Amino acid sequence: MSTIDRYEFDEADVVVTHEKSYAAGVPAVKVSLQRGIEQMGVVRTARTLVKLNQRNGFDCPGCAWPETPGHRKHAEFCENGAKAVAEEATTRRVDPEFFAQRSVDDLLTRTDYWLGQQGRLTHPMVLRPGSTHYTPIGWADAYRLIADELQALDTPDAAAFYTSGRTSNEAAFVYQLLIRAFGTNNMPDCSNMCHESSGSALVDSIGIGKGSVSVPDLEQADLILIAGQNPGTNHPRMLSVLEKAKANGARVIAINPLPEAGLLRFKDPQKVHGVVGDGVSIADEFLQIRIGGDQALFQGLAKLLLDAEDLTPGSVLDQAFIDEHCAGFDDYAAHMRKVDLDEVIRATGLTREQLDETAEALIRSSKTIICWAMGLTQQTHGVATIQDATSLLLMRGMIGKPGAGVCPVRGHSNVQGDRTMGIWEKMPESFLQALDAEFGITSPRNHGYDAVDAIRAMRDGKVGVFMAMGGNFVAATPDTEVTEAALRRCSLTVQVSTKLNRSHAVTGRTGLILPSLGRTDKDLSGGRKQLVTVEDSMSVVHLSRGSLKPASDELRSEVRIVCELAQTLLGAEHAVPWARFASDYDSIRDSISRVVPGFADFNTRVRQPDGFVLPHPPRDDRRFETRTGKANFVAHELYWLPVPEGRLILQTMRSHDQYNTTIYGLDDRYRGVKGGRRVILINADDIAALGFAEGDRVDLISEWTLQDGSIEERRADDFRLVPYPTPRGNAAAYYPETNPLVPLDHVARESNTPVSKAVTIRLERR
Repeated sequence: MSTIDRYEFDEADVVVTHEKSYAAGVPAVKVSLQRGIEQMGVVRTARTLVKLNQRNGFDCPGCAWPETPGHRKHAEFCENGAKAVAEEATTRRVDPEFFAQRSVDDLLTRTDYWLGQQGRLTHPMVLRPGSTHYTPIGWADAYRLIADELQALDTPDAAAFYTSGRTSNEAAFVYQLLIRAFGTNNMPDCSNMCHESSGSALVDSIGIGKGSVSVPDLEQADLILIAGQNPGTNHPRMLSVLEKAKANGARVIAINPLPEAGLLRFKDPQKVHGVVGDGVSIADEFLQIRIGGDQALFQGLAKLLLDAEDLTPGSVLDQAFIDEHCAGFDDYAAHMRKVDLDEVIRATGLTREQLDETAEALIRSSKTIICWAMGLTQQTHGVATIQDATSLLLMRGMIGKPGAGVCPVRGHSNVQGDRTMGIWEKMPESFLQALDAEFGITSPRNHGYDAVDAIRAMRDGKVGVFMAMGGNFVAATPDTEVTEAALRRCSLTVQVSTKLNRSHAVTGRTGLILPSLGRTDKDLSGGRKQLVTVEDSMSVVHLSRGSLKPASDELRSEVRIVCELAQTLLGAEHAVPWARFASDYDSIRDSISRVVPGFADFNTRVRQPDGFVLPHPPRDDRRFETRTGKANFVAHELYWLPVPEGRLILQTMRSHDQYNTTIYGLDDRYRGVKGGRRVILINADDIAALGFAEGDRVDLISEWTLQDGSIEERRADDFRLVPYPTPRGNAAAYYPETNPLVPLDHVARESNTPVSKAVTIRLERR
């Protein structure tokens, strides 16, 4: 069977078994090798995986979980990391002949899985107005086309420039420099869809939007709360760290609507007990919380801690820390003392006993860390929830000491680094002043569009050119029908990509595909091997060195693409040394060292064996650079979402066989779903109560209440009902298939993050 036909599948063939009780183990090794050999062959698989996450190798293009300093394993990768590498280092090719055989209309009929399995893009391609097929275009002509479209705009603010987390520090820095030199701050990025709520919350609470802990901190902690996160699928290498923490005596409390395998038990395939034994139990306690109930939990715990302090003054709160380092505690404490624990129980679905036991665990702990991910951030009250979690830690003085702190577990590799490099629509004045001084430009000061606002602007005709540096914008964003219509209104859409995806089939009047090097590829820009850097989710900056021969001589690095476009757009005599930057990444890092705080002597420090750690004032010396000069307690009204009669609250989620919008395969092994993706996991009692039976196929209709009280509906058709141990009234299904159900205007307060984890739906029989 040809590659073109091989990855078709029939959703009617989906097989459902039982969910697994552990993560990793021998099956993870088998799948890793199988996928590698299928995509790369035996020799290429061995050559590539041995360099993955190694000091002289390349950084995983998947998640941003850090390596353990000084203690790297020979196999420093997980199953999904191996899949990510296989996808990028594949020997399959999407060349001009492929596009000649396949129209854009044909590509639109294909699944995300099928598109991703076709292979690496090899040549720049253009879709001309009125054309049905992409055709080749030279690099110089592609740059000229982009420059002409941008220069024809009435204002630079009529363009939007998206960034994916895969982009290196060097590429991100020159990209934001190009955008600001052009004259706009319209820089939507993938953070807007995931951890924007974390940044918004933490900046106000502790003065910096990054986590405060390291891998050694996790290993030293005696209590770790993991909320709204599935490490077994999304950050599997985290399980090895949790295993070590458990060996050191840590207690782990998992807080999640679904009983994910990675939260229950871990079998490390590099250890004997992970191969022939039962592995290690991860969670000592599993709090199966209702979707969106986390804020209620944190407020309930705060009340119980305050009650315990009132009974025995001086035994619970770290009053010295609060007095010296915090502001707003009295108002916060007064507010929390009024919390109704009966309402907390209704909102969370937990018992009073579970609340009391968790509060007691917090009181006993001397080193507490709270970890979280999308289950908290993609909620209407995501910012408030994270600030309530942070306040719990502040009450106990659990910031700025070993083994304690906040741990937002970020997703895509270097998503945090891109923000550090200036990919943000509202960078602070200090950054813009340093950038202008370094290059002799004048950066715009007005704030630009984030992802949701960029879609609104395209929809409303305010943005006419859209450029994406990596990623799959169409599949990553909410309200698919609205997003696709918005992109089609543009005069030009540009995708800098390594692999084929749906965003290449949803274009403006003109569409461009610019093929780029990936993490695994050797970068010989300027005639010598170039190195790039990334920042992991714990603020460690280190080198990444690709070593594979690129898929085509036509591929160019993201840095080179940006710099060559800049020369065409801004002119060869522009103040920024674009030509030098394109051929000498050390010179980019020299400029970064003078613009970005914490990067002094960048080129020397990053060549140390494990790179270097960026400053983090709360962690380093309990310094809080907030509006008050202290860590801030913030009192929030309790918010939660009751389940309307006859409805469900849906969370979108990844399969174990995908990473973000990249679908690796059709085997969600840990949840027991194989051969398809259009399934909805739902409590068996809810299936019966709603008048359905296991295996029924239904359409999902989301209901969004507008300000005038009317209800707006969206549809996603043909999903199979799968009984699963979810809380009553809650359900889960994969994205991007369920993205059409998420209204563009259904966003988190303050962060503008799409609320993909709390969508009210009803089921209709097919």
